[in-house]
Amino acid sequence: MVISLGILSILIMVLLMDIIPIFKDWLKRIHIGRFTNEKLWKKEISDKAIKWLNKTPSIKVTDNQRLIAIDMLKGNYKSGVIQHWQEAGLLLGLSEYLNLTEDKRLKKEINKFINSKFDKNGNWIRNPQNIDVAILGYAIMKLDFINIADYKPALDTIWKLIKDHIGNDGTVEYRSTMKKYRYVDTIGFICPFLVSYGIRFDVEESIHLAIKQIKEYEKYGMLNKHYLPCHAINIENKLPVGLYGWGRGLGWFAIGIIDTWDALPKDHPYKFDLEEIIKKFTVEILKYQQKDGNWNWAVNRKESRADSSTTATLGWFLVKAAKIKGISIPCQEGVEKSIKYLMKVTRKNGEIDFSQGDTKDIGVYSMSFNILPFTQGFSVRLMCFRLRIH
Repeated sequence: MVISLGILSILIMVLLMDIIPIFKDWLKRIHIGRFTNEKLWKKEISDKAIKWLNKTPSIKVTDNQRLIAIDMLKGNYKSGVIQHWQEAGLLLGLSEYLNLTEDKRLKKEINKFINSKFDKNGNWIRNPQNIDVAILGYAIMKLDFINIADYKPALDTIWKLIKDHIGNDGTVEYRSTMKKYRYVDTIGFICPFLVSYGIRFDVEESIHLAIKQIKEYEKYGMLNKHYLPCHAINIENKLPVGLYGWGRGLGWFAIGIIDTWDALPKDHPYKFDLEEIIKKFTVEILKYQQKDGNWNWAVNRKESRADSSTTATLGWFLVKAAKIKGISIPCQEGVEKSIKYLMKVTRKNGEIDFSQGDTKDIGVYSMSFNILPFTQGFSVRLMCFRLRIH
């Protein structure tokens, strides 16, 4: 009898671990999309991003919603690697928030975050193993109120890590175990960091590497007659791998080219090359923005689900690309539509909903759509910059 009660208790606990997250999502989605005032919306999503910075929600690796206790026991439920770009998204958004509003509470939270990552000598407390961390390094470099030189040892570590991932073709591998593939994600992860680091510390090699990574991808990874990137390239035969039009892949490409362009000085020889890429990409992505202002997770399929992470990142791209002559007006129109959509999918507690979950492999995409700190951060970044320039 005791054994039976013990087994029953375990089964109830396992069942509750499945039911409670589903119930919480249902509860939080009541009255979703009620924001109509943009400044109030900006405040609510920013407050949520501030709360999440030092308590970043873990993003599931698995799409499984049943018997998730088994995934937890196997270590398949969440991954620390994913957290780097979640934290980076939040930090990039909050650094833009500081450009708009002086907030001592936020600076305190950011300092707390920095102290959790670096020791007193400016080194990582836990050395990163994957290049994903470069976007977090870039976010740190965007903070104007800290002395970046104090963290140069940690930034040097990122630069060394990236160099250690350079393959025989002279471009950067996503993982050292995947030497023959070049992922579109990598452009967003490393290129803005490489240019910012290169300019700040006078490392020309770093700047050249960023531009090479972008140009090689543009050469082999774009769909013929359309300017849509594929998920990855096989460098051995130069063949594309995975889906053309994967939404967040477009987002990674967008972040990579716009933030890299923005980081370059006006008179830099690479500035014009990137501007031409940005113009072509702008024309292409605006074809796929839906009437509600969103982009879908597969942008070239109207039947696929809307994805908030794609919408936030492409909205950010457009708000920065609007500075370029010839595309300014369509960019501004796209920005306004994307903001209206993001407001529609914001929960009453300020959480932006319906972002695609973590990708499993090349061509294997998540069908889970929920909150994503990365989306939250880029929505804050988009809205704060747009309010600042207006």
